[in-house]
Amino acid sequence: MTQPDLPADGVYFRACNLCEAICGLRLTVEGGRVTDVRGDPDDPLSRGHICPKGTALPDLHADPDRLKRPLRRVGDAWEELEWDAALDFVAARLSAVRDAHGPDAVASFQGNPSVHNSGTLLSASAFLKAIGSRNRFTATSTDQLPHHFAGAEMFGHPLLLPIPDIDRTDFFLMLGANPAASNGSILTAPGMRGRLKAIRERGGRVVLFDPRRTESAALATEYHPIRPGTDALLLLGLLNVIFVEFLERLGHLETFTDGLEALRQAAAPYTPVAVAPATGVPADVIRGLARDFARAERAVAYGRIGLSVQSFGGLSQWLVNALNIVTGHLDTPGSAMFPRPAFDLLLRARAGEVHHGRYTSRVRGLPEFDHELPNVTMAEEMLTPGDGQVRALVTIAGNPVLSTPDGARLDRALAGLDFMVSIDPYLNETTRHAHVILPPATGLEVGHYDVIFHHFAVRNTARYSDPVFPIGPDQRYDHQIFAGLTERLTGKAGTSPEARLNLGLKHGPYATSVEDLRAHPHGIDYGPLTPCLPERLLTAGGRVHLAPAAMLADLPRLHATLRAPVPPLVLIGRRDLRSNNSWMHNTPRLMRGPARCTVQLHPHDARGLQDGQDVTVQSRVGAVTVPLEITEDVMPGVACLPHGFGHGRVGVRLAVAQAHAGASVNDLTDPERVDALTGNAALNGVPVTVRAAVTEAMSAD
Repeated sequence: MTQPDLPADGVYFRACNLCEAICGLRLTVEGGRVTDVRGDPDDPLSRGHICPKGTALPDLHADPDRLKRPLRRVGDAWEELEWDAALDFVAARLSAVRDAHGPDAVASFQGNPSVHNSGTLLSASAFLKAIGSRNRFTATSTDQLPHHFAGAEMFGHPLLLPIPDIDRTDFFLMLGANPAASNGSILTAPGMRGRLKAIRERGGRVVLFDPRRTESAALATEYHPIRPGTDALLLLGLLNVIFVEFLERLGHLETFTDGLEALRQAAAPYTPVAVAPATGVPADVIRGLARDFARAERAVAYGRIGLSVQSFGGLSQWLVNALNIVTGHLDTPGSAMFPRPAFDLLLRARAGEVHHGRYTSRVRGLPEFDHELPNVTMAEEMLTPGDGQVRALVTIAGNPVLSTPDGARLDRALAGLDFMVSIDPYLNETTRHAHVILPPATGLEVGHYDVIFHHFAVRNTARYSDPVFPIGPDQRYDHQIFAGLTERLTGKAGTSPEARLNLGLKHGPYATSVEDLRAHPHGIDYGPLTPCLPERLLTAGGRVHLAPAAMLADLPRLHATLRAPVPPLVLIGRRDLRSNNSWMHNTPRLMRGPARCTVQLHPHDARGLQDGQDVTVQSRVGAVTVPLEITEDVMPGVACLPHGFGHGRVGVRLAVAQAHAGASVNDLTDPERVDALTGNAALNGVPVTVRAAVTEAMSAD
């Protein structure tokens, strides 16, 4: 195998693309390897911040388990292929399935890293369009789909998501969010610990509601536990107080906002006394918080993953926006605001477009959103015979066996496919089922502009990152792989990512270019967020929809929970600063220290059990065995298990990850539990039991 040329010794600047924070990095290269990684103090967004994941970028580049040439599975073994032969083979097999059974017989799944690589983001769509299938799945419907649903219903587009202006607010209300671990999510704000501390230092308040006393709770001025899945009730309780006490003040939003009276009526039944038993939040706390938030000059409410991955994710994200609107905390400095990115995906959007409900999944009839179907339906679409059955799968930078509900069932379904191809640099728990793996160059080898996360950033900036390392002749970029497949399926290769990027930058709000960004290696600062409503709205009438019909129609489902019995123990997830879903566990420096795949229980729920012992956690769909961690950081009635683990499956080539295999929380999550409004998976709130694990010795006795 021919080795690539080495980069010249020197200092290189680029953005880290491992998570949403897109921190600027300063990398020193000596002798063909990175010898030092630091935060770039001149990056206008991250200002020198770096987290442990950023320091691990060189490890990912040098990972001996990373694939660089195509592999074809032959029985239980793998053989290398030349690139042209691999692309020919894949295109022929996909065409054969499509021709025999129709385009919907070929499904696709795009994982989280797809949006962290501009080459994939800007070129994969042409390939997927060439396949022509409605069975498109992504990580979105096990994550942030409720945000997009609320954005489309209220403001006219899935990417119109209000972002907390955290650097100018004096009252930051968080629900189900842990930015100290995530560095901000749907909130691109590197250095969140410093930003939260700054609010406190200027005399402001940071208030957190979460079932677990997280790392962010340690940075808050006050923390309140809340039962999983009850956030919508709490938000309605806050709105109830605001309306009853006539504290609403829309400010400049009033002239272009519809639905205030409908929202007032919707909130009427949800008094603090009514919602307190279900949420576990005292009525006095709800009243006091509502008054303080409404009267604050600069305040913003923010809800994240804990609100999204539950049975009422769509209602929760709607009500976060509604709370900001009725108190005048939208589109003003220090409130929730809309960024104006240099590459603006909204420039070509048309007002009044429909974004969901145009078709449904074949088996269960769940609705699409933004041309994607809920990924809770993937396994059943593969396993249920009949017209339209999924018989082939394309995965792109994804590991749904570990990241989607009832991963064990999906694992079995993948084994029965007629054909599967994975565009992925690793042989992981999902790609081990592929007939062919096409590994793209990645990380420090690729040029990158962050297309998506500048739409969610707390400041308007832009930065282009050139590759640090050249690729070898045996490697291919992601866009070359997609272009090769697209050309074989359609006869047309499509436009290069850089050409698309240049066109978007040229016509964007700052009329810039890739070359202009290259001339500014630390990035360009376009300033703080600025008011932009109603001009940026994309609803049919150019008005804010405060009480969308779809949300109001879902309220009876929520209301029924006020009197519903509470399960004795329910499951929630958690994340760690050194982890990023399932794809950062093969780096030695990030896996040091005590085992992180433990189930946390409150002492009340751990009676008869001992800290550190192995326990079996069981749900309706499966069971896993993990060490027990007894802690008062979780509220009673809650079991907390991190996501992304479960690397012990046979056939995986991830040496470090397998040494820290853990168990997959998604062997417990239930695909039948779904937010009926949005189609998002309800990963949190799954009823479980926990008991002492039965060892082999005990079984023998």
